Amino acid sequence: MNTNSARLRRLSVAGSLAVGATLLLAGPASAHVSIPGTAEKGGYGTIALKVPNEKDDASTVKLEVTLDPKHPLSSVMPQPVPGWDVKVEKSKLDKPLQTHGKTITEAVTKITWSGGKIEPGQFQQFPLSVGQLPTDADELVFKALQTYSDDEVVRWIDPSKPGGHEAEHPAPTLKLVEKTSPDHHDKNAKSDKNSDAEDDKGEAGQDKASGSGDKDASDTTARVLGIVGIVVGVAGAAFGIVAGRRRNA
Repeated sequence: MNTNSARLRRLSVAGSLAVGATLLLAGPASAHVSIPGTAEKGGYGTIALKVPNEKDDASTVKLEVTLDPKHPLSSVMPQPVPGWDVKVEKSKLDKPLQTHGKTITEAVTKITWSGGKIEPGQFQQFPLSVGQLPTDADELVFKALQTYSDDEVVRWIDPSKPGGHEAEHPAPTLKLVEKTSPDHHDKNAKSDKNSDAEDDKGEAGQDKASGSGDKDASDTTARVLGIVGIVVGVAGAAFGIVAGRRRNA
């Protein structure tokens, strides 16, 4: 009996250690700087860099983000984050951008947030309004440096690995998707237009039918009234003749 109890205790301890080790290994892998969601190619949108604090004994005090030099953006505007200062750096482009009839010769290449704190066990989002997004790419890479209060710098700059395997410190990546086709909306609009035309036609037919019905009813009424008038007139004349004869008699 004692032997079985000892075995059960050993198995329980081993199982707890295994679960703890699994959680320790899974925790850091899932808590990296990232950009949730997707954006449409060729469009404008608001994205947010999600920055979790991975350390138990230090706070995140600075975030530096470098934009993809292969795909410069004509517009990059950070949203104010309470408690944080933001610095936007621009650089001249080797090849100017043409957008909305304007020539863009420089673009934002780096953004730095500092002065705030992300405490242990917390995360912070840093929103950006970006555009015009490229149409010839499936993703945009935003390399990031995360600085802690103990001066440690975590470099989130590793490219994604083939086969879907995650790098140790993957760079935040914005996934780009194709624009939604407008054909569906056009089809609906056309259908609505046809429906409206049919409704108008139906209403016109009803009005015409109603008008014809009203005209027929008016004609019938007139005929009835005419006949009634004739009958009354004949009756009156006959009454007059009879009354005259009685007076003569």
